[in-house]
Amino acid sequence: MAELKYPKKVVIGDITVRDGFQHEEIFVPTEAKLWVLEELILSGFKHIEVTNFGNPAGMPQFADADDLYARLYKSKKVRHLLGEVETTSITIRERAVDRAIEAKKRGAGPDRILFMVSTSESHHKKNSGMSLEEYWKMCEAYIPKAHDAGMKVCGTVSTIWGCPIEGPTELKKAVEFTRRWLDIGADDIEHADHDGSAPPNKVYEYFSMILDAIPDPSLHIAHFHVTRGWGLANVLAALQAGVTHFESSIGGTGGQPANFVDGVPVAGTGSYYYEDPTITGLVSTEDMVVMMDEMGIETGLDVDRVLAAGRMLEKILGRRLRSECAHTGRIPKELTGRA
Repeated sequence: MAELKYPKKVVIGDITVRDGFQHEEIFVPTEAKLWVLEELILSGFKHIEVTNFGNPAGMPQFADADDLYARLYKSKKVRHLLGEVETTSITIRERAVDRAIEAKKRGAGPDRILFMVSTSESHHKKNSGMSLEEYWKMCEAYIPKAHDAGMKVCGTVSTIWGCPIEGPTELKKAVEFTRRWLDIGADDIEHADHDGSAPPNKVYEYFSMILDAIPDPSLHIAHFHVTRGWGLANVLAALQAGVTHFESSIGGTGGQPANFVDGVPVAGTGSYYYEDPTITGLVSTEDMVVMMDEMGIETGLDVDRVLAAGRMLEKILGRRLRSECAHTGRIPKELTGRA
């Protein structure tokens, strides 16, 4: 009998508290962020994104970055587990890296930081304020500093399947960028569909190219948005290509940094992305975990606790989120006796 071929064990990193919350138009209280981080860790996640060390003037959602890290490392609920968990923070520019290094030296900072490049020059400049060549040079200088501080570095490649500014892009260019990241010292690579442009066939084609060129699956992390509803289809396509590392957010939250927070217009990302928080978002952690569980894929996660966290996050954010399984639950495996 013919069967789908895919890995039987995967690693899922949850990025709700950073990527998930950056699109919110309300400031999520620090106590609520900490609760979510604790629940993720207690659910079994070994890889979580905590915050963004960028300028809080443009992204006020992360004005509490240092405070949140300090509270996490003092948490009585999860302090005993933190040695098994890799925490990540976003550090697009130099000052953000410096802040992460300072936090690490204080004993309450990230284990891993993340830089971002786009294969589209205009998209990259919009996000970073630098040309690609200027940014590569900055990363070449700062990756050794991060390593010296005891932090890993993730290099993100974006606009792989298309750019919201320039339109179509070349998959081969993203493979070249992946090689360049590894050549200058990045420890792993996030391959990102940041605006939901990737159709499943192109996802399979791209990750097949990547794993042919750089066959170690532990180096590659798949990051999909659900702007056009293709998120889980893309997860399946990546699985079939041999991908074993994925990122997602509780409730399918996320998107680009909000342009409006707590009643105040802020810089955010700009006007070229979708501003409606009900359109953008990442693959839902709950739905992906339940799907993989049904497929017999080992995630190492407490599925029921993940679903409970999803239902609570709806109360925190005050709206219905983009998870189906948070409400429908897992598929029953035995009769309940009810008609």
